[in-house]
Amino acid sequence: MLLVGNGRLFTRDPLNPYLEDGAVIIDGEVIQEVGTLSALKAKYPTAEFVDAHGGIIMPGLINAHTHIYSGLARGLSIAGNNPTNFLEVLEGTWWNIDRHLTMDGTRACAYATVLDSIRNGVTTIVDHHASFCEIPGTLFAIKDVCKEVGIRANLCYEVSERDGMEKCRQAIQENVDFSRWAAAEQDDMISAMFGGHALFTISDKTFEQMVDANNGLTGFHIHVSEGLNDVYDALNQHHCLPIERLDRIGGILGEKTMLGHCIHLTDKELDTIKATGTMVVNNPESNMANAVGCSPVLKMFEKGIHVCMGTDAYTHDMLESLKAFLTIQRHNTALPNVGWCEGTTMLFQNNAKMMAKYCKKPLGVLKPGAAADVIVMDYKPFTPISEENIDGHILFGMMGKNCRTTIINGKVVYQDRQFVHIDEDAINAWTMEQSKKLWGQLNHREY
Repeated sequence: MLLVGNGRLFTRDPLNPYLEDGAVIIDGEVIQEVGTLSALKAKYPTAEFVDAHGGIIMPGLINAHTHIYSGLARGLSIAGNNPTNFLEVLEGTWWNIDRHLTMDGTRACAYATVLDSIRNGVTTIVDHHASFCEIPGTLFAIKDVCKEVGIRANLCYEVSERDGMEKCRQAIQENVDFSRWAAAEQDDMISAMFGGHALFTISDKTFEQMVDANNGLTGFHIHVSEGLNDVYDALNQHHCLPIERLDRIGGILGEKTMLGHCIHLTDKELDTIKATGTMVVNNPESNMANAVGCSPVLKMFEKGIHVCMGTDAYTHDMLESLKAFLTIQRHNTALPNVGWCEGTTMLFQNNAKMMAKYCKKPLGVLKPGAAADVIVMDYKPFTPISEENIDGHILFGMMGKNCRTTIINGKVVYQDRQFVHIDEDAINAWTMEQSKKLWGQLNHREY
């Protein structure tokens, strides 16, 4: 049993949102009780104490869309790669990287992503993986890394025809194998979706094979209208819009499916997303960096669409993404008073509601019975702070690197800025070896 205390407690529970000197009792994998530190210390005198050192105690953060395969790209410049549009970004950078990812490369990417996520207070990741150099077994390799380090994860593999039909077949099978494994395990720590790349790299026949292979087992996680390539391909090759195409194929849209990006959509397409109960995940910082546009999230909220927040692996810092969301939406609308409620709802409510479709225990809240995913943020306010303005303090006063301690599923995995049960230096050294191998292959030189 753990007692996390000596800090300000923000629970995200509307019935008990804030305690000035709050604490959390963790029993096994769940929250047992929240209350004042003095009361819980008296009630649970033998509980192991985790000191918040006067910081902010709050639920762990959820990243609803990331890409583990980009884990070794930090600092990488590929010779001759100078993209001028989104397709060139894909071809010259990301597809080039994933075509060279071996199984060890995938594991190294997973370590890099998971460790950095935990350092930033992220306790759950929803990943969309691609490693077309070596496909079979990659989701299981990622799963093993996630379980070793201790993060909660929802995983899928990116189906695409871009490297031929044999690779496409292997990608479908990897989704099938892993989804069936996850369904049999019924483990709240690891779940599965069925992944698909952008629509312009997938034929109707392949989509139909994906639907048949999935057979209703899980939801789909697909990139939609991130760039205009999807729109042009749908209009020119299929004589419809992207969402219309998915709806026409059937068996893809639905309450457990999440569509990534969704930037270039019409009102009619948004209405279809709403009518089918399909979710959307916005990745604001990545969209700006790739110069693909600003997703109409404010209009999605007006229509009642469930919109989540991810990073697309541009960062592992969800608070950085929250800041980026607010600024791009206000810049796009030329209105300084929009986006606040939508951004905080996406990050702190909708991401948890999305994961509720794949986890039995509630996430994103500190209350009895909820999953014991707790973080401590180093933050000493110099202005009044309460449940009324915590989001303002988070938005303007915190970054992911404020995270001091991360507890996932009742286990302390990162305490006082040190990983607890793993050898971080050894992992980093091995990951560096894999990075040098990958970079050497990409640039035909030694590092």
